[in-house]
Amino acid sequence: MRKPLIGILAYREGAVFFEPDYFRRLIAQGREMGADVFLFSPQDVDTEARQIKGYVPAVEKGWKERLYAWPDVVIDQYRYYPLEKHKGYLPFRQQSLFLYANSRFANKWRVHHVLAADEIMNRWLPESRPFSKQNVAEMLGRYPLLYIKPTNGSGGRSILCVEKRGKGYVLRGRTKIQGTKVQKITSQQELLQRLHQWVHRQKHGNELFFIQQGLRLDLLPNRTIDTRLLIQKNGEGEWKVTGMGVRVGGIKSSTSNLHGGGRAVPAGRFFASRFGQEKARKIIRECGELAHRTVQVIEQHYGSMLEFGLDIGVDVTGRVWLIETNPKPGREILRKTGQLERYQLAIRRPLEYALYLIKQQKRAKEHIS
Repeated sequence: MRKPLIGILAYREGAVFFEPDYFRRLIAQGREMGADVFLFSPQDVDTEARQIKGYVPAVEKGWKERLYAWPDVVIDQYRYYPLEKHKGYLPFRQQSLFLYANSRFANKWRVHHVLAADEIMNRWLPESRPFSKQNVAEMLGRYPLLYIKPTNGSGGRSILCVEKRGKGYVLRGRTKIQGTKVQKITSQQELLQRLHQWVHRQKHGNELFFIQQGLRLDLLPNRTIDTRLLIQKNGEGEWKVTGMGVRVGGIKSSTSNLHGGGRAVPAGRFFASRFGQEKARKIIRECGELAHRTVQVIEQHYGSMLEFGLDIGVDVTGRVWLIETNPKPGREILRKTGQLERYQLAIRRPLEYALYLIKQQKRAKEHIS
């Protein structure tokens, strides 16, 4: 009997895949679960022959290639950015060549609009507007802190924090090549000009930026704190929270991202130390409610999904906010907070769901015949 065949769509540059450690673990876990799992990129697919040049880990290091038949299901782990090297991804993905475990997703700005239209979700969302000088000026009249973000982005890149201080402003941010910059500006006119220049330098092609209400997430002095929650589908097709952890940003950093010098700590312990046990339990419960509602609304608009990493902010009053949704999340925060069983579960669950889809497809074919 043939083993289930699961393809992992990912970006490949030459013989190099990004996130190689995660992919190696994913393929090894798939083998343990009785499936054949391989990596491939859009350029590896021969639609006429219905064959794919796939990759699996070599014995020592690197990857070995061989031809594979058409996979039973594909997990899309391709991290797309609006760059020339990724131009083939969207046309390829729009062809619907395979049974995908996760539907295509939109950029952060469009997703914000979808979520904001939901009455329940709205209370968890910071105010956001398209980037323009007028919108910046108006929002600075209401909030002492703003963030300027790209609609496509990851790892905290190209995010700028604007803080009102007395009659002046302080800008803190990380460039698209991960450089950190801090500037002090004395007038709003100069500020608006600097922001316009920043966005122009950071954007790729026609990429858009938006403004987001800043939140007081400095639960520790001079540090930005946020929570990464991982929610995934299991082997029954149900959404389950796999785990969560708190990210503590570097001193005076505009983000808490681990790539930018942040560190990870267990969520329950951190919130209990800041708010007490009872309020900590309430915060964690609300984070779970937020996560389940978020994926429910997203699936209503974009189709079936597989997993999400949610960036959640808990402000100094204990109020919970949804900052970002990431459909192709990292899971390292679970390992770095010592949650090794949950980390292993985070690797296994996408495969469990893929196998569930294969079974569902087989049953549907048997029912038709």
